[in-house]
Amino acid sequence: MTDCIFCKIARGEIPSKKVYEDDDLFAFHDIHPQAPVHFMIIPKQHIASLDHADASHAGLLGRLFAKVGELARSQGLTDGFRTIINTGRVGRQEVYHLHVHILGGSEPLGSMLPRS
Repeated sequence: MTDCIFCKIARGEIPSKKVYEDDDLFAFHDIHPQAPVHFMIIPKQHIASLDHADASHAGLLGRLFAKVGELARSQGLTDGFRTIINTGRVGRQEVYHLHVHILGGSEPLGSMLPRS
């Protein structure tokens, strides 16, 4: 997908504060951080959302999730972190390219969702 903003970031067409890159994955800091440390990891292959992933993506998604802990530690998140995948409109996905948010910092994060 040529007009996807995350595809353009992964290709280097849009600048980013890179955390990690290999042949299949790209990780970069969020431009609107919601915690002292907030970065995302994406597959370079365009997958619109977790809802669009299927068995053919198993190896790629396995590599992505296996990398999360290593990258979190490399960013100083040694006492825990939160991972978030927003999926679709109801899940409040803003960019339709599968991405995992990794958030953390020196203080415990607030509730994941407001309690009613």
